[in-house]
Amino acid sequence: MRKILQTLRNPLQDQGALRVQTRRFRVENLAMNLFLYLSVVLIWGTTWIAIYAQQSAGIGAVTVAVFWRFLLASLVMLLLLKLIKRLHRLTLRDHLFCMLQGCSVFGFNFVCFYYASGYISSGLESVIFSMALMYNAINSWIFFRQRPSARLIPAIVLGMAGIVALFWHDLRSTQASAGLMWGIGLSALGTLGFSFGNMISQRHQRLQRDVLTTNSYGMLYGALIMALVSLLQGVSLQPTWNTQWFGALLYLAIVGSVMGFGAYFTLAGRIGASRAAYTTVLFPLVALALSTRFEGYEWHVSAIPGLVMILLGNIVMFARWPASHCRVTT
Repeated sequence: MRKILQTLRNPLQDQGALRVQTRRFRVENLAMNLFLYLSVVLIWGTTWIAIYAQQSAGIGAVTVAVFWRFLLASLVMLLLLKLIKRLHRLTLRDHLFCMLQGCSVFGFNFVCFYYASGYISSGLESVIFSMALMYNAINSWIFFRQRPSARLIPAIVLGMAGIVALFWHDLRSTQASAGLMWGIGLSALGTLGFSFGNMISQRHQRLQRDVLTTNSYGMLYGALIMALVSLLQGVSLQPTWNTQWFGALLYLAIVGSVMGFGAYFTLAGRIGASRAAYTTVLFPLVALALSTRFEGYEWHVSAIPGLVMILLGNIVMFARWPASHCRVTT
């Protein structure tokens, strides 16, 4: 009789233990996602001001600044992965996609952002970059047949209206110049490049390629392409040797690139590229606060509702509404 009771009790105990383990796993998984999310927000919210600091400190070519940033970041990443035996082998096809990733997200897109910082404030650049949410949704539809939510159109309308409102004071000013339009256009183009890089990262992760390995090679290829472009232009690769330029370089390479991109693409692998891009909702607030403090960005009457509309457009796109039956794909 005792053996019968024991056999009846054990399955109940096993089920209870399984529920506890499942609950613990969910809590740990949520905590890790939250940690990665906040890390991306804080790191990328501050890199914009570092780009401004580097550009204002040196007179070197933009391609050279991008070259040194990602050369340093890739060498650090590759060395660390080699030391901890996490550097995985990739096929030739994988390396070709890493090269494309390097061009789109570790190369030419940053050339756009660096040049744009000469026309508009770094905080405004980050706000335009928040449109990556919508870029990712559209590109996921194009490349992976992941149909976006029905909320895409109202989200885009809110986002575009927000950008117009944000820049309205400058657009209606008699001093408005082609430089302002260049700043907006270059930031939008750089954001598109970032989104293409997200799609390539999705390809890597669908094939179960290691995120850190593909990122490291992508950064290296991006740096080499920037070196080639610089040499073809007859520009020296010698860095600008002053404290501000070099300090900004170290921050952008180690914190912004190694830690920031590592956290972002790891988060994208855990929750999907579309939802990972939701980090862009918050870090413009960090970037605008720093821009106000260090660049003297002035808040005009139309700027606040413009920022609100852009953030609201992002929220409309990806927030979970209890009454909504729209499915958000990742």
